[in-house]
Amino acid sequence: MLVCSCNFITEKDIVDVINGLLDEDCWQLIVPAKVYHAMQKRGRCCGCFPNVVDIIIRTTEQYHARGDSTDAEIFDFMTRLKQFHEENRRADLERRQKSHRAA
Repeated sequence: MLVCSCNFITEKDIVDVINGLLDEDCWQLIVPAKVYHAMQKRGRCCGCFPNVVDIIIRTTEQYHARGDSTDAEIFDFMTRLKQFHEENRRADLERRQKSHRAA
């Protein structure tokens, strides 16, 4: 499935990069900018970033479920990642609303 039409990046490309990053350090925080940098691309319109974050979360969960990680480590990491995602989503929504305010 095509995730980023600006750079023609598929979901498989993103999953492969995420798995490669997790192989290097399985507890690192992976964000869309890190994924794009690893692919030597850059976000253009950045409309795909929320979908990329969802792919990162799903792929990270699957990676750790297959590995030797304990449930406590996975739960703590995924809780922090989801909290980070929600905080940034709220901040993004707040930014959008401020730009539409009348003076």
